[in-house]
Amino acid sequence: MSNLYEDDIIAWSEQQAALLRAGQWSQLDIDNIAEEIEDVGKSEKRELQSRQSVLLTHLLKWKYQPGRRGSSWVRTIREQRAAVAADLVQYPHLKPLLSDPQWFRQVYRRARIDAEAQTHLPDLPDELPWTVEQLLDPDFFPE
Repeated sequence: MSNLYEDDIIAWSEQQAALLRAGQWSQLDIDNIAEEIEDVGKSEKRELQSRQSVLLTHLLKWKYQPGRRGSSWVRTIREQRAAVAADLVQYPHLKPLLSDPQWFRQVYRRARIDAEAQTHLPDLPDELPWTVEQLLDPDFFPE
């Protein structure tokens, strides 16, 4: 079974689903099933991290490049806030990440690197300058 897992994960997943539905427990590829289930949670976390990073990058650009503000930045900020909110509704187990300082240090570090690369501004804050509430507030745009 593990060859099929390595060669064609789609065929493997269909096979495993059929075995589960048929109750053929002894034929299941338990180790790889467990790994795939764990990966689902990791994928959700990566998506949330990516959305928050894009949001923070645009908030940094908004704050530190006021002369370049435009409707595309507003749209991106609003889209990412809405997507983060939707993710938190769909996957409530992600909500504790919003109160995890280490999580936000990682997210902010990535956002700061992206913002510096896009703006060439060398003096962006080392620490996240806003609260989680501000980040998710649809009306918050830093001045």
